[in-house]
Amino acid sequence: MNNQVTDRVLCALDDLADPGSKGFAVGAREIFVVRRGAAVHGYENSCPHTGSPLDWMPDQFLNLDGDLIQCSTHHALFRIEDGACVAGPCTGRGLQPVGVAVIEGQVVVVGP
Repeated sequence: MNNQVTDRVLCALDDLADPGSKGFAVGAREIFVVRRGAAVHGYENSCPHTGSPLDWMPDQFLNLDGDLIQCSTHHALFRIEDGACVAGPCTGRGLQPVGVAVIEGQVVVVGP
């Protein structure tokens, strides 16, 4: 189950492995963030092919090498930096981005 948050702060940057990922429930939205170095990227937890959640276990959104986001249902692969599908049944489409930023060491949702 994803972590429920009640404000815009998702977690501390240090709570994310590098590379690493973590899922959150923000209101009715299921989202996840992926860290690579100092950069954090956020996406809706929904495969563009079927709409199914991407994580195969709680907070597990990355492939074994930790260099791509992987859908647990069809093993589609997505680039971390822009969510573009690079392999699988949704090639040419991408994940829905969620605005996130690191502010004073905290990962926060920005925008709507």
